[in-house]
Amino acid sequence: MNTLLLNSINFQRLSYLSIISHSLLIFTMSVPATAVTPPLADDLDIVIPTIRNLDFLEQWRPFFQPYHLIIVQDGDPTKTIRVPDGFDYELYNRNDINRILGPRSSCISFKDSACRCFGFLVSKKKYIFTIDDDCFVAKDPLGQEINALAQHIHNLLTPATPYFFNTLYDPFREGADFVRGYPFSLREGVTTAISHGLWLNIPDYDAPTQLVKPLERNSRYVDAVLTIPKGTLFPMCGMNLGFHRELIGPAMYFGLMGDGQPIGRYDDMWAGWCAKVICDHLGLGVKTGLPYIWHSKASNPFVNLKKEYKGIYWQEEIIPFFQSVVLPKDCTTPQKCYVELSKLVKEKLGPVDPYFVKLAGEMVTWIDAWNELNPSADVAPVKKTDAVAPKKK
Repeated sequence: MNTLLLNSINFQRLSYLSIISHSLLIFTMSVPATAVTPPLADDLDIVIPTIRNLDFLEQWRPFFQPYHLIIVQDGDPTKTIRVPDGFDYELYNRNDINRILGPRSSCISFKDSACRCFGFLVSKKKYIFTIDDDCFVAKDPLGQEINALAQHIHNLLTPATPYFFNTLYDPFREGADFVRGYPFSLREGVTTAISHGLWLNIPDYDAPTQLVKPLERNSRYVDAVLTIPKGTLFPMCGMNLGFHRELIGPAMYFGLMGDGQPIGRYDDMWAGWCAKVICDHLGLGVKTGLPYIWHSKASNPFVNLKKEYKGIYWQEEIIPFFQSVVLPKDCTTPQKCYVELSKLVKEKLGPVDPYFVKLAGEMVTWIDAWNELNPSADVAPVKKTDAVAPKKK
């Protein structure tokens, strides 16, 4: 192995770790020092879908207050949502969505947490962290509060390794490295586009599993971050999720769910399947594992079953479809990939149910809306740009 290559790889790895560690050292404490600027404070938006007052933010205040919030109010737009004092935020309801998108507002779900993707659409930041309003700060096995946002940032700012599995998991974590036998040519890794976090207490189960295990709670804390290998799909949960908006944002469409649709609770699944296929095509990485949040509320399994039952059947055809998708080489941006994927959805899944023909059309509408609010983003392969803070409402 060329000595210059080895030195370059080791230097790059140490540079990643030293920069990230320095940025997150104080921020990862339970109460960050006010004199230190949190990492990505000007480059990240926190998106929260809700139908209720956001009192849960009080527990997250030490970690979230330095960041800008985009709140997407679902349900009755005349209802007033209370946000605790001291947070920098903008709030959108259905009237705002209709006003901003006009006829294209048809692509944004109503009475479903899938409405969160409107926040992805209007953000102008480089990164997004999205969380549900029934998720609270978890504690690690030592009793220390977990700064979920800091861990997502670490995951996103360090490379992923989708082409060869490292048996020590994330080699860019402190105290870990690439194991013997890992190809040096692959140790540089790829840019991480998605950071998928997990949950303590209420697990993210489907309705049949909820009914079989109504009292089950997750108390297992696994101190690990893994890159999901290329070619492998996964069930993405939207309640604790970070992603690189510039690189994969156009693919993070949470589909048509909720009011007027034959399916629900598959919004984040759909986004995850689409985004993973596109990440694989574009050479981007997806990580899962840390951080944990505390999921406090178990939804009604009987209500969930009504929402999910078609999806439970359909996914047996949806999954093989995504496993077989091959995108053309000229699809070099997430927008182009997503439009091409919409054509395949219409062609291959349309015969399963007319819903997928409608969904395919709204996938194109979503991209049209994205390009309108983010002009010139699809002219060339996505590149890093300076983030511009959104105007406060």
